Amino acid sequence: MPHDHDHPHSLLPPDPALRVKALETILTEKGLVDPATLDEIIDTYQNRIGPKNGAGVVARMWHDPAFRDAMLSDPMPMLRELDLYGRQGEHMVFVENTDAVHNVVVCTLCSCYPWPLLGIPPGWYKSDAYRARIVREPRAVLAEFGVDIPKGKKVRVWDSTAEMRYLVVPQRPEGTDGWGQDALAELVTRDSMIGTGLAMVPTP
Repeated sequence: MPHDHDHPHSLLPPDPALRVKALETILTEKGLVDPATLDEIIDTYQNRIGPKNGAGVVARMWHDPAFRDAMLSDPMPMLRELDLYGRQGEHMVFVENTDAVHNVVVCTLCSCYPWPLLGIPPGWYKSDAYRARIVREPRAVLAEFGVDIPKGKKVRVWDSTAEMRYLVVPQRPEGTDGWGQDALAELVTRDSMIGTGLAMVPTP
């Protein structure tokens, strides 16, 4: 009987990321894929299309107190209604930043991430360094992202799993009273919904 090492698939790298890179290299060498185009597509889904879904939900939470309360209590019924639950987002919890608490999300075991709301997870989110350090020294890691948390403010780290994924609701910036949902959504960044960033400050 042949052993696993006799099968062609055993020659592929065991790490999924390395497998993807190997496949990309083969397709590029055959002239079937343009790496620059691939990077642009990934950037679009990672930083633009995906996070727009989450930003729209956060903006509505800022704008509509009843919607906010429902999302903080049990977001799944509303996410199903909005068709934003899908694979990698079956069980969501929304955690809200306040004057007393800053929330940040990690997946210490792998890279569980709410794809329907935030798109493709960034590379740093999947890195061993982020996954280990954000738990041990969250303030230091957040400072490296440019987020300085005052000493009197608590930092709470939420560990996503295959059963439960978290999304941070950033604090609404001052000076946005009377703003509509679309304008508010422009202030919500992907990183602010992970907790490694803040909502953007309105331009005077």
